[in-house]
Amino acid sequence: MGDKQVSMKSDDARMRQFTKAVLNDLEALEKMLADGQVEEGVLRIGAEQEMFLVDSAMRPSPVVTEVLEKAGDERLTTEIGRFNIEANLTPLEFSGACLSKLEQELNEVVYTVRHSAREVGSDAVLCGILPTIQKSDLVESNLTPNARYLELNRVLTELHGKERLIHIKGLDELLLHLKDTFIEFCNTSFQVHLQVGASDFIKFYNWAQVVAAPVLSAAVNSPVLLSHRLWQETRLALFQHAVDERSPTQHERGRPARVTFGRGWVKDSILDVFREDVARFRIIFTRELEEDSLETLKEGRIPGLDAWRMHNGTIWRWNRACYGVTNGVPGLRIEARFLPAGPSVVDEVANAAFFLGLMMALPDEFADVTDKMAFDDAKTNFFSAARFGLQSQIVWLDGNTRPAKELILDELLPRARKGLAKVGVDAESIETYLGILQERVTFERTGSKWMLESLAGMDKAAKRNVRMRSLTAAMKINQEAGEPVHRWPLAEIPRTSDWIDNYKTVEQFMATDLFTVRAEDLIDLAASLMRWRHVRHVPVEDNEGKLIGIISHRDLLELVAVGESNGKREVTVRDVMKRDLITVRPETPTLEALRLMREKNIGCLPVTEDGRLVGLITAHDFLTVSAKLLEERLRDLN
Repeated sequence: MGDKQVSMKSDDARMRQFTKAVLNDLEALEKMLADGQVEEGVLRIGAEQEMFLVDSAMRPSPVVTEVLEKAGDERLTTEIGRFNIEANLTPLEFSGACLSKLEQELNEVVYTVRHSAREVGSDAVLCGILPTIQKSDLVESNLTPNARYLELNRVLTELHGKERLIHIKGLDELLLHLKDTFIEFCNTSFQVHLQVGASDFIKFYNWAQVVAAPVLSAAVNSPVLLSHRLWQETRLALFQHAVDERSPTQHERGRPARVTFGRGWVKDSILDVFREDVARFRIIFTRELEEDSLETLKEGRIPGLDAWRMHNGTIWRWNRACYGVTNGVPGLRIEARFLPAGPSVVDEVANAAFFLGLMMALPDEFADVTDKMAFDDAKTNFFSAARFGLQSQIVWLDGNTRPAKELILDELLPRARKGLAKVGVDAESIETYLGILQERVTFERTGSKWMLESLAGMDKAAKRNVRMRSLTAAMKINQEAGEPVHRWPLAEIPRTSDWIDNYKTVEQFMATDLFTVRAEDLIDLAASLMRWRHVRHVPVEDNEGKLIGIISHRDLLELVAVGESNGKREVTVRDVMKRDLITVRPETPTLEALRLMREKNIGCLPVTEDGRLVGLITAHDFLTVSAKLLEERLRDLN
């Protein structure tokens, strides 16, 4: 999430001063490019690894501060959520055994996180979106207490000016109304960096836009969000929604989001992109600056461009152009942000090898891509890959549309092999990592496909939190084994389980697929619903989803007993429903909900948020929980 040295003080004068520093930084960069001071003839790679921290129930564990203290590793840092953690890997020369060195260091930092997390009762999982995350996890108490994250949420929420609508359609449909940016806690990625020479940067940057689609189609690993099956790589849609600060007027004018693929090819200079980002997007952070970049340049020293880099860190292009200083020499690199974390370390390195190999092969073979493909095709390809993975259709350089699988196997993998060989990557690494990717594509077993097939094969009667926990636990076990995802067995619900961990809060086992009626409906409709769906309670809500009553099977029996249903007059739900309701929130502890039902002698407990019905628990649900607990205890005794 970028530079964390953010000032919490902001006023018009400070903002004007910082804006001037951003403009000076761009002018300094322009001078350095014109004078040939930015590094040429270089190829380096690097990576950032984000992870989820989980507890024994595979639920998000907000212990990042404790894990960092235990680890004591300078490569590790916080992310926006307290159950997220990030590792920054060592830059490597792009040649020889660089890919195997990358895998070795990734395994090292993941082990460090896991070992440190276990000291505080937690663990780590690599996944684009953690399947066990629930809406109750998206709260301020899980926001990492750092100035950058606090200011990011405050400023973006204020600029947006209204409830944040999250609407994503896939196999299921998710619609959320949020008042903050905390749903960004759900995303983790594996970001690949490629540093190239300044004079070739535009060519490579445009090609990064082209290859993003086929690389992503083979790497998708985020199909589930809040138990909804959505895109194959749902992170892309979610991230744009999560940090969108556009007002309704800006939406109407078609102003791009801060999370963007871009609007066109880069033609003349990468500075055009940087200038557009300053012109289009409001500067939202300031910080104390230790240098004037133009003065630093006049003195013959290399500026850090700290002001502009902070602003650049608040525009999340899926391929982001970055500036940095290595060994006292300034350079430009491409940060490929579109790859998800996981499914395993070796899968991530295979994804990186595919991306990097294509980046070395295609510019050399085809030169300038801008006269060979329309930018709109590259952009459409990218979002098609996110939605459909290997089932996507990709418009390629010849103008023909090809299935992603066919394009990768027939054309792109052979070129990626040549690209890696061209820069001197050792033959064993090429065969190992691109061989893994080839098998994954051949078998059509991406991380997303593995998750969806695993869920489809599980007992449909099992509570969804049990299915999501089983999925995540299997994911962690397979990651620790080090096998690539196409060799993983499908996840199953284990016969023995620590069931109590699955039922700590109401949210974890409440029913959400509800049949409801309105107050003006005939009582006959409620009676029919009970008979058809084999339920004993039907909630009553208004047109805005507000809970206003409930009808029980007992109410219908009483109605019949007093003769109100004899056809003399039409009886409505309003005539019968109970209005004095006892409700709980999703985060209510299970034992508290059980106590309420016993004390009040009620068989149904609606779950609400701000008066809106979000779920329902019944006495039958508690019987299920109790039976599982009894089964576990009897098994322990035997």
